[in-house]
Amino acid sequence: MPFFLASCRFNPDVRWLFFTDCGVPKDAPDNVRFRSMSFADYCSRVSAALGVDFQPRNPYKLCDLKPALGYIHADELEGVDFWGVSDIDLVYGDLCSYFTSERLERFDFLSTHERRVSGHLCLFRNNERMLTAFMKVPGWQAALSSDQHRAFDEGAFSRLFIRNKNWPAPLRRLSDAWNPWRHRCEFSEAFSTPNGRIPWHDGSFDFPQRWIWREGQLFNDRDGSRQFPYFHFIGWKCDAWPTCSEQELMEDAALAAMDSWSITPKGFREV
Repeated sequence: MPFFLASCRFNPDVRWLFFTDCGVPKDAPDNVRFRSMSFADYCSRVSAALGVDFQPRNPYKLCDLKPALGYIHADELEGVDFWGVSDIDLVYGDLCSYFTSERLERFDFLSTHERRVSGHLCLFRNNERMLTAFMKVPGWQAALSSDQHRAFDEGAFSRLFIRNKNWPAPLRRLSDAWNPWRHRCEFSEAFSTPNGRIPWHDGSFDFPQRWIWREGQLFNDRDGSRQFPYFHFIGWKCDAWPTCSEQELMEDAALAAMDSWSITPKGFREV
């Protein structure tokens, strides 16, 4: 969490809001706010906002709410042009250099994956159409009120925009042209989630082995000066890091407070 928060601090034009029962981290950046709330109270708020019975036993079910969070928290979005959802098993680079003003003017929805909604980070324009887009998914009430996690954001909600993701690219483009939900939406691979099923930008599965964060900018050991908007380290978190000791991972606030650090299959390190 200290590394996530450090990367937020260097994106001062972006604000984050947490509803949590995990306490408030010390020295959190000014652009990251925390609202203390019990899980039961939050579920009650969701139920009232969506008109469904939302009482999951496992908090992981909250992930299904991502496309609906703008609607649930509409009172928090006054004066905001875009809202988004994000995981926290990642660190950000310079978000504004990636989500440029030109792209934000052109698109109403931006995904960092080419063929699905990127639940770990995506942006929605703060307008009625995008706030209520999740309601256009058939059976959304049953999906969200179900006790089971449905991967609603990257599954059913994705299919609102991309309906034939496994077709050849020319046929996908033709299909997209006839889908009104695909218009003014960007699905572009940002290569922010390596070590998974999506090949690297050169078509290989030769992924970077070291990511370098330096005063808000994010690089790796494979791509020279190329910057990335964020690094989603779910691959290492699930595969490499469970074999490391807590001491090896070096997840300490003192390192996160430095001007630069790196992320490796063995955890966080000095540059």
